Amino acid sequence: MTKTYGYELVMDLYGCNKRIISSKKKLQEYADKLCKLIKMKKYGKTLLPYFGEKKAFTKGYSLVQLIETSSITGHFSDLWDRAYINIFSCRKFDHIAAKKFTRQFFRANRVKNRFLVR
Repeated sequence: MTKTYGYELVMDLYGCNKRIISSKKKLQEYADKLCKLIKMKKYGKTLLPYFGEKKAFTKGYSLVQLIETSSITGHFSDLWDRAYINIFSCRKFDHIAAKKFTRQFFRANRVKNRFLVR
């Protein structure tokens, strides 16, 4: 019998709104609203460093929000107006609602996603 350890939603978002992905305040809002939407309890503060400024393709914010059942991570490209987000939890969550919310929040033109049962 195979046991499930967790569930992971991996999203690559293209054509995101540059003002949103380059705003620390908006990224904090995203983490807060996403956790409420998928009923995940935050564990500690959201980490939102801005770095990689030596090269245009690495410059941007990264997001780490630990949750009681694992983590939400994101990396945001100022150069390409893209977001790369992973939601991993050992507790089930509504991955369809999370994808829809994420696409709308960042006003992405297109989303490539994978949902993994691990």
